[in-house]
Amino acid sequence: MKSTKIEWTEKVWNPSIGCDKVSAGCKFCYAESFSKRLNAMGVEDYKDGFTFKILPHRLEEPLKIKKPTKFFVNSMSDLFHEEMPFEYLEMIFNVIKKTPQHVYQVLTKRDKIMLEYFSNHDIPSNVWLGVSVENVTYKKRIDSLRKIETNIRFISFEPLIGSVGEINLEDIHWAIVGGESGLSARQIKKDWVEEIFHQCKKQNVAFFFKQWGTWGADEIKRNKKANGRVFKGKVWNEYPKIKNKRVIYLSDTTLST
Repeated sequence: MKSTKIEWTEKVWNPSIGCDKVSAGCKFCYAESFSKRLNAMGVEDYKDGFTFKILPHRLEEPLKIKKPTKFFVNSMSDLFHEEMPFEYLEMIFNVIKKTPQHVYQVLTKRDKIMLEYFSNHDIPSNVWLGVSVENVTYKKRIDSLRKIETNIRFISFEPLIGSVGEINLEDIHWAIVGGESGLSARQIKKDWVEEIFHQCKKQNVAFFFKQWGTWGADEIKRNKKANGRVFKGKVWNEYPKIKNKRVIYLSDTTLST
């Protein structure tokens, strides 16, 4: 289990790997590209490339870490993949229950399977549950998320490849926004980020701007590091926080230099 460069988490935990494309945001999947590199390097877990598989030998990895840590669960897959056995999901959530000092950030594009699973299973209090919404077409995933009783609900608007229009953020606590990266990256528009930002501020939702990606705010294509993370003159690193059983947001917003 390694630290990660993903800005909104600390470590990744992949008790399963591999996936299949289900929506527009999947077209240039970073995990698929990374899995091909790992396969070429001879990493045993990736000998079958990006084919979905469970990895029971990774199940107990979080138990070995005592320091409170934010884990992004399944950065290399989707926890609610169609081939994921519910029995194995139960094993994953049992590990989560045994490590209440950690926060587990679960993000999916398969909102219907997630909803089905949690209709018969409780959610540990240290789970943050989220859905991906890459453009207006996939806003219905938010409705599925809202039906699940969990402490923190979040939306990842990444890769943001189109306007999402008006969004109902009732009972949503956190929004992550980011553009696509890579040689084939699709363009992000500043106006699309603006409309999400203003709705977050109006509806009291924590706002985290992850990156512009390959296309900058000026609509020029360059290295994503050069485009950076600055939006409206700041780096936006807001997180939700539970205080006295009520969700507020903890603002960790820093000025750019």
